[in-house]
Amino acid sequence: MVAGALAGGLAQGAQALTRLPMLQAGAYWLANLMLAALGLYLMDAWRGLARLEQGGRFVWRGVQPLLKRVGPLDRPARMFVAGGLWGWLPCGMVYSVLVTAMLSGSARHGALVMLAFGLGTLPMLLGLGLLGARLRSWLASPRVRVACGVLVLGFGLLGLARAAGGLPHGWVQEICVAPGAAP
Repeated sequence: MVAGALAGGLAQGAQALTRLPMLQAGAYWLANLMLAALGLYLMDAWRGLARLEQGGRFVWRGVQPLLKRVGPLDRPARMFVAGGLWGWLPCGMVYSVLVTAMLSGSARHGALVMLAFGLGTLPMLLGLGLLGARLRSWLASPRVRVACGVLVLGFGLLGLARAAGGLPHGWVQEICVAPGAAP
C-alpha cells in the first residue's frame, strides 16, 4: 500500500504540475502493456518481466538489512513490519500493478489499488503457505498457469483496445472496477 500511495501521489503531483492528458494516456497504454506482459509471463511465453525483477534487486538490497533488524518474528508487530518490508521484494507482478496505482491519480487511490492487489493475492499466498507443496505443484501446472495468463492477458488486451478507441467506454466499465467509477 505504501508503494501504491507513493506511485499514486507521484502521478498526482505530476498531474497537478503538467495537466497533460497525453501523459495519462501514455501511462494507460503502459499499464495495459504491463498487464499483457504479465499474462505472457504467467503463461511462460515471455520472460521480460523476469528482467524487470532483476532491475528491482537494487531496492531489495537496501531493504534486506532492515528486515534483519526486525529480529525474530515472535510478535504481531514484528510480523507486520516484516510483511511491509517483504512488499519491496522484486516482483514483476507487483511492478505491473504499481503502474496501475500510478494511474489512479492520487496517493489514496494508489494505496487502495495496492490494497486490492494484496487482498486479491492473499488467498493464494495463504493457501500456498497452508497446503505447501501440494497446492504449489497444482498452481505451477502448465494448464493452470496458461489459464491464469490468458485471463490477465485478456484484460491487458481489453485495455489496449479501449485505449485505441476500439471499444466503447461504457461496455468496459460494466466488467471493470476502477477508482472513482460510477457503480
